[in-house]
Amino acid sequence: MLSRSAQGVYWMARYLARAGYLSRLLELQVQFLVDRSVEEIHFGWKRIYGCMKRFPPPGEQFLPETDEFALADAFTLADDLTFERSNPDSVWSAIAGGRENARQMRHCISGEMWTCLNSAWLRMRDLEAVDIWRTPEVFYAQTRSEIHNFVGVADATMYRGAAWRFMRLGRAIERAQLAVSLLLAQIDLSRRTERRTLGWASMLRTHHALEAYGRVHGIEMTPDRVLDLLVADPSLPGSVLATVQAAATELEGLGAGPGVEADAAARRLAGRAEALILYDWPEASAPEELLERVNQSARDLHDAVLGAFVDYAIEDSPLR
Repeated sequence: MLSRSAQGVYWMARYLARAGYLSRLLELQVQFLVDRSVEEIHFGWKRIYGCMKRFPPPGEQFLPETDEFALADAFTLADDLTFERSNPDSVWSAIAGGRENARQMRHCISGEMWTCLNSAWLRMRDLEAVDIWRTPEVFYAQTRSEIHNFVGVADATMYRGAAWRFMRLGRAIERAQLAVSLLLAQIDLSRRTERRTLGWASMLRTHHALEAYGRVHGIEMTPDRVLDLLVADPSLPGSVLATVQAAATELEGLGAGPGVEADAAARRLAGRAEALILYDWPEASAPEELLERVNQSARDLHDAVLGAFVDYAIEDSPLR
């Protein structure tokens, strides 16, 4: 497969996974505006910005946690995370990036996939925050649903070749990085608040894991158990372990890349991240430090994948 095609499909999947994940976070966050305390609302915004490694808009700060500021803050922050064109990680930018990569890689994806994604893009292309603010949760739920539909259409119609593998690899790496980043933000904020259980239930909802937690642990919710489920349970599709294992599976399916050294590094990094969770996590005394190591492995894995299949030096490529 041409390196340019591999890169395009890989980035298409990463952008769309990012848009879907952020839409889920924002869907839950705007629901909190109805009946949650201002403390919980501000906690949620700080966690989202911590996950995205982004500061709120210039000149905007988290104001005193009082009711009169909460809704105004919410509109400004939701706009920044959803429609701000200069924010490369906004929902708008992520869908635009995914759609542009799909447009350039039309020869790699099915016609049904293109129709599905293009329809989602056309729906939101000209929208602004004021257009959705009457029922923002409906907009985010629809956006997330459209991305899920795209994944389902891809599963039903896409040829199971290298492009399929690169799409699934990009999605797995993006989801792993986002899940770890959100967990790190949650842990950091929890340590700085008197309410140690604040935010953990919404972490389960974010990853569609509330029912799974109840089946595994019952009704009593503790931060440690939530953390274990979201990090190390291979049966939960959105857990860190499941996404890392998915990335390793797709790498194995792709076979050796032209960049020999980077290819070996990619497989080593995927195995290292998986081993950290399988063998070090159960006895980890400092979960935050271990998650930082997993996060670094995931970032390095991204670089190694590009080095193995996209940016490899010609002299590094084996003779055919």
